[in-house]
Amino acid sequence: MELSYWEKQSYFSHTDLLIIGSGIVGLNAAIAYKTKYPKAKVLVAERGLLPLGASTKNAGFACFGSVSELADDLTNMPENTVWATVKLRNGGLKKLKKLVGEKNMNYLPLGGFEVFDNKEDFEKCAGLINGFNKKMQQVLRMKNVYSIVNKKIDSSGLKGFAYCIKNKFEGQINTGMMMQALLALAHKKGIIVLNGLDVEKIEDDGKNAHTQFKNNLILQSKKIIVATNGFAKQLLPQLDVKPARAQVLVTAPIKNLKLKGAFHYQKGYYYFRNIDGRILLGGGRNLDFTGEETTQFGLTEKIQNKLESLLKENIIPGIPYQIEQRWSGIMGVGSEKKPIISHISKNVVCAVRMGGMGVAIGSLVGQMAVDELTKK
Repeated sequence: MELSYWEKQSYFSHTDLLIIGSGIVGLNAAIAYKTKYPKAKVLVAERGLLPLGASTKNAGFACFGSVSELADDLTNMPENTVWATVKLRNGGLKKLKKLVGEKNMNYLPLGGFEVFDNKEDFEKCAGLINGFNKKMQQVLRMKNVYSIVNKKIDSSGLKGFAYCIKNKFEGQINTGMMMQALLALAHKKGIIVLNGLDVEKIEDDGKNAHTQFKNNLILQSKKIIVATNGFAKQLLPQLDVKPARAQVLVTAPIKNLKLKGAFHYQKGYYYFRNIDGRILLGGGRNLDFTGEETTQFGLTEKIQNKLESLLKENIIPGIPYQIEQRWSGIMGVGSEKKPIISHISKNVVCAVRMGGMGVAIGSLVGQMAVDELTKK
């Protein structure tokens, strides 16, 4: 690719920081760095037309942990890691609200609701509520986070579920609006965001970092932050992060829709919410963990059939509906849900593995990546 004098001068020369990935983490990192160093030249490189992973393809849940999910985490991760991650999620949501503004991402504090169809599973989680509430008050300074609200099932028109636990501090957002607001803020600060730049490899000679793109363009920058989440292993194969595809569908508007709030089912592997008079429903990765461990966007009959079955039999039973859209996004997961924010080399830092909680933790992870990059 041959660049003109103007293109080289304006876009690709004297770059202080290159950020790979223009999603939630990448844009927040760019904004944080530019805020700290107003005169720095910051370039964000994105290979897709829009952020390619899940930043604009997620369900828009502003959540930080259902009871069954946290209980599951506590069996698979050290306790201090679990609660530190919860604190990170809540801190990230606060930072996002402050940075973007609740109106600019249509934040709705309708609560988070975990539904159960198994009495034993519910009773196990119900028995954890008091202890979790004490821990949440200790960690987040929030009182009475969780409560049993079984009446929510009937008031929402749900069938096939018998029990419900509420997290009163959770909500939902419009992630398209959120990303537009972040992008507008980035442009206002003079950050350059370029799409269609697919990175092939990065190198660090100790003095500068060098990025080779697939169009043979080579960019020299003083520093690099890799914020590609589920795609991180393509550039940094040594990392404990792998892709996890999430499939989603949304209905056409449904008249007199009762359901309001962000709902979780089966440890969060299924999730649904109201949006503009419609139902958004996603998940099902647990039906085929291996098959969904992919960076390829797409839909599968097995998972889509399960989602439609849940929709028809449990969420809006007896109500006619039409599926208006289907899509998928790529998350980044690993052996634990704590994000990886670390130096890869002297001038390269990664900020990846959001664990399906990018909306919650992305803003804070972006800031933490800058802190890691600039610490002495």
